[in-house]
Amino acid sequence: MLKIYNTLAREKQAFVPIQPGRVNMYVCGMTVYDYCHLGHARVMVVFDMVARWLRATGYALTYVRNITDIDDKIIKRAAENGETIRQLTDRFIAAMNEDAAALGVLRPDAEPRATEYVAPMLDMIGTLERNGYAYVADNHDVCYSVRKFDGYGKLSGKSLEDLRAGERVDVMAGKQDPLDFVLWKHSREDEPAEVKWESPWGPGRPGWHIECSAMGSQLLGRHFDIHGGGQDLQFPHHENEIAQAEGAHQCQFVNYWMHNGFVRVDDEKMSKSLGNFFTIREVLKKYDPEVVRFFILRAHYRSPLNYSDVHLDDARHALTRLYTALKGVTGSTPVDWEEVHAQRFKAALDDDFGTPDAMAVLFDLAAAVNRGEAALAPQLKSLAGVLGLLQRDAVEFLQAAPSGGLSNEEIELKVGARGTAKKAKDFAAADRIRDELKAAGIVLEDGPQGTTWRRA
Repeated sequence: MLKIYNTLAREKQAFVPIQPGRVNMYVCGMTVYDYCHLGHARVMVVFDMVARWLRATGYALTYVRNITDIDDKIIKRAAENGETIRQLTDRFIAAMNEDAAALGVLRPDAEPRATEYVAPMLDMIGTLERNGYAYVADNHDVCYSVRKFDGYGKLSGKSLEDLRAGERVDVMAGKQDPLDFVLWKHSREDEPAEVKWESPWGPGRPGWHIECSAMGSQLLGRHFDIHGGGQDLQFPHHENEIAQAEGAHQCQFVNYWMHNGFVRVDDEKMSKSLGNFFTIREVLKKYDPEVVRFFILRAHYRSPLNYSDVHLDDARHALTRLYTALKGVTGSTPVDWEEVHAQRFKAALDDDFGTPDAMAVLFDLAAAVNRGEAALAPQLKSLAGVLGLLQRDAVEFLQAAPSGGLSNEEIELKVGARGTAKKAKDFAAADRIRDELKAAGIVLEDGPQGTTWRRA
């Protein structure tokens, strides 16, 4: 049985869908004012993997990933560029879709734009006002009164007092409490007409948090199965989503909350504010997209993911070893779920989408193929396909990667390291390096004058 780590419960729980055989999942998508970076890539790839596994195990899945196309940053960037907001957002939505496709990310079933769902947002705000959770502040913004909602803080696990003491909050004149947040932003005179919608509270635009509560409820129902996103969204965004949806509808909003870990650079979170982020497009100039996907899925989705060229180089070499075992395999066959490797693979993914252990099964299969059990090669390809990997022609991949993934200089360094290991009588390390080179298509020949190498 599938188990999911539920952030709301702070433990792994058996997954029981609301409707047997059917799953509804919502994931917070991108704010489209710039190119996507590796943090966005992780969200896209992780929940693509989740969607693939849910479907592979027989669930009928409806997967929604929204697009935030109205936001302060969007308005600012469009003004700086001298273009309309729609021109800006259309351009970066197209770029986002190109990046996602390169990474093997399947399109969600629905990709709602926030600007297309303002009417349901206004309905929800009106309901919150009638239910006593919303009020009009002195500056004419409509705000949510968090102290009116008894469950506020249940996702982050903090009390209101803890949150007030420990979190940075937007202190706005007219708020009844610093933790209160904006549901509807009253229009400013300097804002363009395309971001002004009529409402019972005057012209304005929705706050960020109300977007996802309204779109999720509109497309998946007032109560659905899974809500996902990056760890940074747990508070305040997802906390506020719960407060809005449950305050409006008086029922549980989501059963299972999933959050993927940060992408880190030199032990710091990758972010634009720190200036240490890398766009997907920058990374793909240097690395094959499947290498990047492999790099992301090699780590458990909840753990930090440390970005470096060294880690991506290692991912390239590892992926090369897998493709080397698939030389000569053509076409595809269904997974034999009764086979022992497939059972281990399934057990790994059923345990909170444990891709590291699932990857280990793929390498065990590759090793078996390299030992002469060629009949297992189709199973390797089929299981990897569940993760969106190893679906290209092996020879084409290996030829596209220089020296099967290794440059001449890298080969020489490995041969030298093997020689050093042999002199130190560390034969296990020497054998490991030989195996790595063999997997990359490099043959070593030891002779009286030392070791030479050639490409297989």
